[in-house]
Amino acid sequence: MKILITGGAGFIGSNLAVRFRGVFSDAVIVAMDNLYRRGSELNLPRLRENEIQFHWGDIRDPDTFPNEPFDFIVECSAEPSILAGQDGHPRYLIQTNLLGAFHCLEKARLWKSGFLFLSTSRVYPVARLESHPWGEHETRFVWKDHGTAGITARGVQETLDMRGTRSLYGFTKYAVEQLIEEYCNAYGLRAVVNRCGVIAGPWQFGKVDQGIASLWVMAHYFKKSLSYLGYGGSGKQVRDFLHIDDLCDLIVEQLQDFARWEGWVGNVSGGFENSASLGELTALCCEVTGRTTSITPGAVTRPNDLRIFIGDCTNLFQRTNWRPRKRVRSIIADTAAWVHDNESLLRNLI
Repeated sequence: MKILITGGAGFIGSNLAVRFRGVFSDAVIVAMDNLYRRGSELNLPRLRENEIQFHWGDIRDPDTFPNEPFDFIVECSAEPSILAGQDGHPRYLIQTNLLGAFHCLEKARLWKSGFLFLSTSRVYPVARLESHPWGEHETRFVWKDHGTAGITARGVQETLDMRGTRSLYGFTKYAVEQLIEEYCNAYGLRAVVNRCGVIAGPWQFGKVDQGIASLWVMAHYFKKSLSYLGYGGSGKQVRDFLHIDDLCDLIVEQLQDFARWEGWVGNVSGGFENSASLGELTALCCEVTGRTTSITPGAVTRPNDLRIFIGDCTNLFQRTNWRPRKRVRSIIADTAAWVHDNESLLRNLI
């Protein structure tokens, strides 16, 4: 078996590559990446140690792909920031997330590869999420059970009305989902689409706009200041979190039985049980690291931010016995242990 992972030196791609090596011991695994994101170069030694081939390539340029065909393409490459393009310069975002994904699909069509796409919970329209009735508890905001079809207190379902804007980043991912559907219809493409929530854990080089759990851990560990941005600066906005190991478990299952998963498009999230507010995340980081840091409130809410996002995985759980095994505290503990073990590498990244 031959597997090409685009974005293979990134957080998800590199962890998948290492997991694949442990499961598919005889497979040819190639991690393709343009090393654009700061920190991705630090994953190259891990790839070498696990006998994973690294191929420098940029999905924006189809001539930089490997020449040989692959049985599977796992498309992890993306500009992942929700803020991308909001500065008036959307070219890199569009070329990477939309045109780049098209190039990956073309390779899958020509090679007759199975295609697994890492989409995002950000495909859901912002206004529908923000307008759903909510309440305020001591440490977090909560959704109520009634008010918007497709949203309950336990999260967003795939049945949510998809009309509306979702940010330029969210648009690119949703557009690729639709393009995949057309490729499946027109060319018989075999595809799986995972709408991922917040994925977290070791080897994530977090920033303000992406990788919040890792950022929070590193800021506490290195005593760097943080901010509660938006919603009055209360730190009560909520996300669900899924450990990278749990995501890898699911994707391995999907590749092992691809025919059964073919056509799947749905939520892959930590869910209600694995949700936390920024304030709750702060308390966990203090507990796990034994360190505190200064946090300032920023009252102004940024465009396309969300008060709450929790993915409802009911449809996923009806298809598989897979369940998230690691709770939020384990995510924070595993990330903190990784930071401790790699302190000299990470100190200058935050």
